[in-house]
Amino acid sequence: MELARPVGDAIHLEVGEPSFPTPPHIVEAAAQAARDGWTRYVSSAGIPKLREAIASKLRGHNRLEVEPGQVIVTAGGNAAVLAAMVAVLEPGDEVLIPDPAWPNFRMIAGVLHAPERLYPLRPDQGFLPAVEDLERLCGPRTRALLVNSPSNPLGTIIPADRLREVLAFAEERDLWVISDECYDQVTFDSGFVSAASLGRPERVLSCYTFSKAYAMTGWRVGYLAGPPEAAALGDKIQQALASCVNAPAQMAALAALTGPQDAVEAMRDTYRERRDAVLALFAERGVACVPPAGAFYVWAEVAGRAASARQFANELLRQERVAVAPGTAFGPGGEGWVRLSLATETGDLLEGARRLARFSV
Repeated sequence: MELARPVGDAIHLEVGEPSFPTPPHIVEAAAQAARDGWTRYVSSAGIPKLREAIASKLRGHNRLEVEPGQVIVTAGGNAAVLAAMVAVLEPGDEVLIPDPAWPNFRMIAGVLHAPERLYPLRPDQGFLPAVEDLERLCGPRTRALLVNSPSNPLGTIIPADRLREVLAFAEERDLWVISDECYDQVTFDSGFVSAASLGRPERVLSCYTFSKAYAMTGWRVGYLAGPPEAAALGDKIQQALASCVNAPAQMAALAALTGPQDAVEAMRDTYRERRDAVLALFAERGVACVPPAGAFYVWAEVAGRAASARQFANELLRQERVAVAPGTAFGPGGEGWVRLSLATETGDLLEGARRLARFSV
């Protein structure tokens, strides 16, 4: 991303930034909130009406048995994951993190001095977590297991049966489960299920964001849901992290949840159309990739076309003016792969995909 900034004519496929504007009624709700005086501190756990609306959404969409008091409004999904890790880890405690995965998981663990144990998401397992890998990595200091479905960067969804196996393993080892479900409203195929809906909700912390479904990346509003005692601790953690989330942004989030949802559906339909177009193009050009069931990324194989995924990405930018994320940005298991974002305008996306398909170092 940093290398691409000064390249004025670059096609940007490296960042998960929706190409759509925030829906107007959401923007107006924030503006009206500011005019109405929502410019002071609010509850560190979040504005009560927003917590109520989030709990309602979680009960309906995610099938979680959640009350408003179990919801903490956070400064984006990133802060939700951070609060979850702070709540369950002490320095030196280990956390199981998928590889490849969103790099901020490892960053957060590092900030907390919590050694990460990377469990592989392998092609022969459909890029899904396998209990045998978790067993091999779990030690006496392991306290938490992080799962991400739909996955960034893979776009995979963990089916209910596999997720039940993972949750049973966590129960046997008495691990907390941190479930990053930030793309729960950006799914193309059936099969998504929230971890806390399948059993032992008292040991699951679920993380969400408004960024992706509502094109609100810069608003920085997310939320954490968990058992009452963890939510109470999350409230105190939020006080230390940010005091409270920006009040007009919270009112915008309230409008997002309670207002019309047609924009969410329209964006999701567009991402699906872009996915299908890229998959067709790659199939025609012989580029292997993982068909995403959710999120808005395509994980494309570039092994053999450069010495490393990073070299491929750097040279693709330099020679073809196309920016993609090298797979190794998401962990060592990403070697030989790159990630493309479907959140880019359709014309640029397809042109970038065509240039990638023909390119090798």
